[in-house]
Amino acid sequence: MKRKITFMLLAFWVAALGWAQGYQNPVISGFHPDPSVCRVGNDYYLVNSSFEFFPGVPIYHSKDLVNWQQIGHCLTRPSQLSLEKIGPSGGIYAPTLRYHDGTFYMVTTNVTGRGNFLVHTKDPAGEWSEPVWINVPGIDPSLYFEDGKCYLTINPDNTIYLCEINPQTGEILAPRKAIWSGTGGRYPEGPHIYKKDGWYYLMISEGGTEYGHNVTIARSKNIYGPYEANPANPILTHINMNAQYNPIQGIGHADFVQAHDGSWWTVCLGFRPQSGLHHLLGRETFLAPVRWDKNAWPVINGDGTIQLEMDVPTLPLQSVAKADTITWFSKPQLGFEWNYLRNPALGNYQVLEGDSLLRLRATTFTLDDVDTLTFVGRRQEHISFVARTALSLHEAMAGDEAGVTIYRNNQAHYDFYLKQLAKNKQAIVLRYRMGKLTHIEREAELPKVVKTITLQVTGTNNDYQFACSLNNGEYQPIGRIDTRYLSTETNGGFTGTYIGLFAVAKEAQSKAYADFKYFVYKENK
Repeated sequence: MKRKITFMLLAFWVAALGWAQGYQNPVISGFHPDPSVCRVGNDYYLVNSSFEFFPGVPIYHSKDLVNWQQIGHCLTRPSQLSLEKIGPSGGIYAPTLRYHDGTFYMVTTNVTGRGNFLVHTKDPAGEWSEPVWINVPGIDPSLYFEDGKCYLTINPDNTIYLCEINPQTGEILAPRKAIWSGTGGRYPEGPHIYKKDGWYYLMISEGGTEYGHNVTIARSKNIYGPYEANPANPILTHINMNAQYNPIQGIGHADFVQAHDGSWWTVCLGFRPQSGLHHLLGRETFLAPVRWDKNAWPVINGDGTIQLEMDVPTLPLQSVAKADTITWFSKPQLGFEWNYLRNPALGNYQVLEGDSLLRLRATTFTLDDVDTLTFVGRRQEHISFVARTALSLHEAMAGDEAGVTIYRNNQAHYDFYLKQLAKNKQAIVLRYRMGKLTHIEREAELPKVVKTITLQVTGTNNDYQFACSLNNGEYQPIGRIDTRYLSTETNGGFTGTYIGLFAVAKEAQSKAYADFKYFVYKENK
């Protein structure tokens, strides 16, 4: 009885003080790499890399660092983000988000465009400025504001450089100076500067964004150095034996934030292997607490590792609206979770609000092409999931097709689609592209032209399973393909898997279009 009373008193004080206990990683699942975070009062904002997908740089909001809700994108206009004909894993790398004197700044690199630039806004959920170009080489730019000055850190050549810039014009106000090269790990990158207790702390990632990824830190009394490395580096890594069997691997590219209650936290990327040592979802966003005593080095989660189930005190948790499992295409604009490949030809996409249809007009660009194809998709966010859509194909010529693709890049995708064979003949087709190999896994002619066909994809740890239903009938299995052939370990690159809707015309004179009635995506628990 005494023990029960003690527990009840503890629970009362936890509730009274507003504490919460525990959360689940990742805090933003699926392809959300290179997180950068900032705080404004009691609000937190976070951005991620977006590479060849448009709009660019998704931005999230949270009240507790655990529950995040997307509020838009930083780069929504072609004038901000040129992605024309860029290859896989090109485009936008490693953004940094900072807030200073009433203005939000997002600085990043378009590696296949003009290079480094920043955009700014007063309202992070609204429109951002046109690019302010910064004429410095390198990637992974970050900003630090102090005493009316803005400093830029960047990695041009396996060394971190620092210079002062004008954030309104991009002008370089002082020569660049090399300040640290890390501890000897390859690819020192992702630099961020923080000031605490009179020390400037410079945190970077080393080891490459793979299994050997890690985070290291150094400090100096002068922002230009020299910087002294932490004797306990790395401060975050899963390369050691204590995380050998951790279901999260490749952690790194971290950013610190001090919460409104004075506690310190870090966001970082990592990935969850499946089907052996393969990962398909891309690099995701994880959260961990930081102990940072006065004049001491920061310690992340006690031993520099993180877990899926984090049994640690948190800020008072505040739930956010969960994303709908079904999209009815009844609003004029698609939700923030949807992306195009490269800059879209918007005339090929139409939401018919009255009919709750998404109409995709077919073009001759295919999923194998690095061009302006008709494709719109959303991230695969779970290892186990179900995705489903119902579609009809209209005014199609022989060879025209429309359907669903499980898409990694133009050389790695699994396509499940309705194909026009002749005027009154259609087939359901399952095809895969693996590098230079394209193969029709199955093609089944339908008994008649259908008004609507439902396509379903079920994702598991080891395979994708494909099934279809004619006119709302029973689902018929069509085939399954191993997941590992779409993994980063097989294909390289920095992106994750998308579930896309597409339409392709065999000939330029075709007027084919596909109408999608809805799209379902939900986790299979």
